[in-house]
Amino acid sequence: MAEPKLNLGRKISKIRELRGMKQEALATLLGVSQQAISKIEQSDEVEDLALEKIAQALGVTAEGIKNFNEEAVFNIIGNNYHDNSSSVQYQCTFNPIDKLIEVYEENKKLYEQLLQSEREKIEILKNSK
Repeated sequence: MAEPKLNLGRKISKIRELRGMKQEALATLLGVSQQAISKIEQSDEVEDLALEKIAQALGVTAEGIKNFNEEAVFNIIGNNYHDNSSSVQYQCTFNPIDKLIEVYEENKKLYEQLLQSEREKIEILKNSK
């Protein structure tokens, strides 16, 4: 069964909700009232200039709002966040254990330098008596 076509205002509402933003927050960003945002979200169409400002406030493009498809969003979320079987694989370019050993060795050298410095201070103090 095909998803019912969302009007532009409803797409804005869905994107805002997915971003975890309340109408009041969006209204503040745009310098309008919460009621104005509510009215926009109930509209079938939105002026291009207003759509650009809304898109910028939501951190998306106007084209992204126009082409928003709720089913696609859930497919992306489902494919990327439930387990490590994402369609995009991220691999480390270094061995984390090697990095840990490097840091350990560097700390060891710094500790030895600090210890040597303290020994030198003690010798200076002994010789100054």
